[in-house]
Amino acid sequence: MKLVPLFDRVVLKQLVAEATTKSGIVLPGQEKEKPQQAEVIAVGPGGVVDGKEVTMQVKPGDKVIYSKYSGTEVEVDEEKYVIVKQNDILAVIE
Repeated sequence: MKLVPLFDRVVLKQLVAEATTKSGIVLPGQEKEKPQQAEVIAVGPGGVVDGKEVTMQVKPGDKVIYSKYSGTEVEVDEEKYVIVKQNDILAVIE
C-alpha cells in the first residue's frame, strides 16, 4: 500500500531516537522523547488551501525537523508514519 498525501500534507518517517545521551547514560523506553527529525516520504501537490496558493517547499528524501505535537500518526504495512501539514515543518536539514 502507498500513502499519497493531499493538498499541503507531507508524509514523514521518523528517524530513530537515540538510546543513550551524549554523556553515555542509557535511557529507558519511557524516557526517550519522540524524535522531531524525520525523512520526507511523500509530498502532496499543494494548490489552493484556505484561499491561499501553496507551493511545496520539501521533496521526498529531505530530512526535516517538525513541530513536536503536530501531525497524525498512521501505520501502513507495519511501518509507522506521521502526516503533517507543510507549515508544521520547521526546517530542512542539509
